Amino acid sequence: MAKTERTQGAATASATPSALLGDIRALIEAAQQHATSTVNAALTLLFWRIGQRIHTEVLAGERAGYGEEILPTLASQLARDYGRGFGEKNLRRMVKFAIAFPDEAIVATVSRQLSWSHFVAILPLKDPLQRDYYAQMASAERWSVRTLRERIDSMLYERTALSGQPDETITQELTNLRNAQRISPSLVMRDPYILDFLDLRDTWQEGDLEAAIIREMESFLLELGTGFSFVARQKRIQIDDEDFHLDLLFYNRKLRRLVAMELKVGEFKAAYKGQMELYLRWLDKHEREPEEASPLGIILCTGKKSEQIELLELDKSGIHVAEYLTALPSRAMLAERLQQATQRAQLRIERKMGKE
Repeated sequence: MAKTERTQGAATASATPSALLGDIRALIEAAQQHATSTVNAALTLLFWRIGQRIHTEVLAGERAGYGEEILPTLASQLARDYGRGFGEKNLRRMVKFAIAFPDEAIVATVSRQLSWSHFVAILPLKDPLQRDYYAQMASAERWSVRTLRERIDSMLYERTALSGQPDETITQELTNLRNAQRISPSLVMRDPYILDFLDLRDTWQEGDLEAAIIREMESFLLELGTGFSFVARQKRIQIDDEDFHLDLLFYNRKLRRLVAMELKVGEFKAAYKGQMELYLRWLDKHEREPEEASPLGIILCTGKKSEQIELLELDKSGIHVAEYLTALPSRAMLAERLQQATQRAQLRIERKMGKE
């Protein structure tokens, strides 16, 4: 018995150095990460303050002409003393930064997660709400600079359901995201979804589309957006001794709700609404947990008719209809498509306000 205890004690002692080494490594790496984050945040706030001072004291108002003359001299002196990071090009970026994000408190908050390189990627965007969206989402989701650039290049903001809302609604949603870290469905839902990674050629059936999504699930989840996890394929729903099968079922941990998805080849049809409502009510009754919100539905089609969707008031049923593209369009073509969708959304908002 004593021999066994000694053997166990020796084994524990021999394992201790390895465990200790792992713990110390974790401490060092955590401290390094914290130090890096702290330095990045301090630098970003420094750049904002420099930009703010130059903007208000040198380039603003009646002194703008004089400021333009002395800015190169100021940059030359700073670059000589502190390096190329304070050259004229970067000083102008700092000024643009201070103008684009005038609230120092907000900059101080998001700079804890975002580096100066994140803001450099955001600054060329002209729409203030667009800039705020990318800053808030990159901060909340901890996007790398590369991921942020990819999201901007894919026109993610313009593809969200949020971008078609009135400016006041967009501002409120982004404020909620910033202050309460609360993500709404309009921040998550997109239109169109770009599914070029499915490698679908020529003609295909709904079963081919579903099989391709299952095969490329990781890429599909990335395109769906934040918080999605796969639950089931061909989810069996039994009602009155009749079997129905939901194409795909997901769960979104950010929204805390189930998300049902139906895949369609061809344009949206009004009958799809009743089918999805049936599935959502069954899920709400039989699958929803007490702490979860009511399930949402996504109907993916290759085309849709905006007036039908507007008249059906699908948003009141928690149903989002979106197109999907199986080939990556050019940025110009995608921009034109999204601009047309934005104009249609604006007309709907104006008609609604006119009726009120």
